[in-house]
Amino acid sequence: MMATKEEISMVGFALVAYAGDARTAAVHALDAAEAGDFDKANELVEKAQQDINEAHNQQTQLLSQEAGGAEMDVTFIMVHGQDTLMTTMLLIDETRYMIRMFKRIKELENKQ
Repeated sequence: MMATKEEISMVGFALVAYAGDARTAAVHALDAAEAGDFDKANELVEKAQQDINEAHNQQTQLLSQEAGGAEMDVTFIMVHGQDTLMTTMLLIDETRYMIRMFKRIKELENKQ
């Protein structure tokens, strides 16, 4: 069985949508951390993680089909979706580090 280009493109659109929402939440988390609102930053990074998990679930559906022998035609929107997913996953990881760094900086500033 072969997934249609339309089905693959729809997954690509879902990846872009979920990963885009995750990216927005991650950037807002960085803004909150820079402002010293670490509770909000952590909430936002968790929201980003939930969104990226949804994107990953969409991706896994196609991966499972392909692993089961289905042929897949690559569409540009799917490539864009994959790119958005992977770069956002990296951004979320980096956001977690940056939140900790901002928190440490704040702690050091408060010691002075």
